[in-house]
Amino acid sequence: MSVSSTTSVPAASLGATGFVAPAESDVLTGVMADLGAAFGGSLNPDLSTPQGQLASSLTAIIGDCNDAFVALANGVDPAFASGRMQDAIARIYFIARNPATATVVSCMCVGAMGTVIPSGTLVQDGAGYHYAATSAGVIPATGTLAMEFACTTTGPVSCPAGAISLYQSVAGLTSVTNMVAGVTGAEQESRTAFEARRAATVAGNSIGSNAAILGGLLSVPGVTDAYVTDNPTSAAITTGGVTIAAHSVYACVVGGDSAAIALAIMQKKPPGCGYTGTTIVTVADPNAAYTTAPSYGVSFDYATPTPVFVAVSMGNASCVPSDALTQVQAAVAAAFDGTDGGTRARIASRLYASRFYAGIAGLGAWAQIVEITIGTTAMPTGFTVQMDINQAPTLDPDDITLALV
Repeated sequence: MSVSSTTSVPAASLGATGFVAPAESDVLTGVMADLGAAFGGSLNPDLSTPQGQLASSLTAIIGDCNDAFVALANGVDPAFASGRMQDAIARIYFIARNPATATVVSCMCVGAMGTVIPSGTLVQDGAGYHYAATSAGVIPATGTLAMEFACTTTGPVSCPAGAISLYQSVAGLTSVTNMVAGVTGAEQESRTAFEARRAATVAGNSIGSNAAILGGLLSVPGVTDAYVTDNPTSAAITTGGVTIAAHSVYACVVGGDSAAIALAIMQKKPPGCGYTGTTIVTVADPNAAYTTAPSYGVSFDYATPTPVFVAVSMGNASCVPSDALTQVQAAVAAAFDGTDGGTRARIASRLYASRFYAGIAGLGAWAQIVEITIGTTAMPTGFTVQMDINQAPTLDPDDITLALV
């Protein structure tokens, strides 16, 4: 026995423009028409009637099903994917979403010459957060050594300038402090940030290009930012505030173990290419084919934390809350760190004062912005600031000021 049927409910389509679902208003009209036809065409179409309630429920079921297919179709496009679907796309490139990252702070360690500071040595800030040395170091004859420390608590922990002090005793180490604020950590990698890193690390599976080196560095645990360029000429050149030796590659990073960073650079750079950088690490080629692995001295730079100052001028009025400064500081910090969903301040980036307008204006009707300026000195007067390729911008809440005029 064969049964044929028709429906007035419009169908979804899958074509050149992707999956297109009909409007739910059209689905409801079709469902009501089907019910009317089934019962002889004399049903009252009012949605408050039993048949109207049934039509609404059937429309919602069809709409939810269509929405699921739309989400599935969007999920295979890297531009729209999120959650598990985005993770699946990234697995094709052998990368995974970064967990929450730690605040990284550059500290000056003072002590006796020859003092060994082991990797993992702990210091603390004024709020009680602990920070561990990302790699080992030895204090030279000058008695001072710059080292990187990462907060043991992940997420956006603020570390103002001068907040760091000794916590774990190390023989020969007399003091540790940070002259500038730390590079603030972040929560688990967001959809936007993950897609930006996926696009940047696509070349990470290749060898020989700057993009391949960058992709390798961004995959090193603890590295929160990186920048790579090279000098293919036969003479040294200066670019972005850094002099790069002839026929060499230059890499600058924030965070990460120095040995892991050096290995990532060595494995991705083309043969015969030299290095430029002040941090020099000797690494052995891990290729199992060698009985005696060759070793190489790999050079790179840890980015210099560079304080950024932001001055906000707003109209004064009786509706301005007493905690206006705190709210403005939080809005500026969210834009600077990218936790507002936008791009974060990075190595070699050009920072715009206009980046902070939306967040501050969104605080409420009382937030009437007169002007926002930005710079690398107190009381900034500019509207943009350019970081060098060896500079990582940092922002201390105390360096965000508010003037009511």
